[in-house]
Amino acid sequence: MSEHIKAGDRAPDFELPATTSDSVRLSDELGTGPVLVLFYPLDWSPVCTSELCSMKSDFDDFAGLGAKVLAISVDSIFSHKAFAARHGISIPLLSDFNKTVAQAYGVLYPELMGLKGVAKRSAFVLDAKGIVRWAWVSEDPLQLPDFAEIKKQIEALR
Repeated sequence: MSEHIKAGDRAPDFELPATTSDSVRLSDELGTGPVLVLFYPLDWSPVCTSELCSMKSDFDDFAGLGAKVLAISVDSIFSHKAFAARHGISIPLLSDFNKTVAQAYGVLYPELMGLKGVAKRSAFVLDAKGIVRWAWVSEDPLQLPDFAEIKKQIEALR
């Protein structure tokens, strides 16, 4: 597998089914401010549930800074919609069911716990032009991103 995209790279554009609309295209989200692209392994897993549920206030903070948050996993849109409804998650959860976006960003595990093609927990802060300004990718699915650092990186783009 190729290496993940890094700071200074242009973020690959994508359009994926979303919980908040029929689909979300990254290029349509750019232009007004930073975009945080979060990849997470799976809906309903304990760590991912904890991450997305405990971050509701962080998401509000990011929105207050003018940033948009897009969370992506390889789960189906049906799983995403049930997961978002059950946990009151209002940010768009995007379905990369065909694994093309995780692959384009270089964050696809060949295998995790016997499952082939699951996204690595990772975060990318993009500027309004779609350039990656900060990237974090974990090889440990239990490790959460440093949301204070993400906030700092977003603030630096204001």
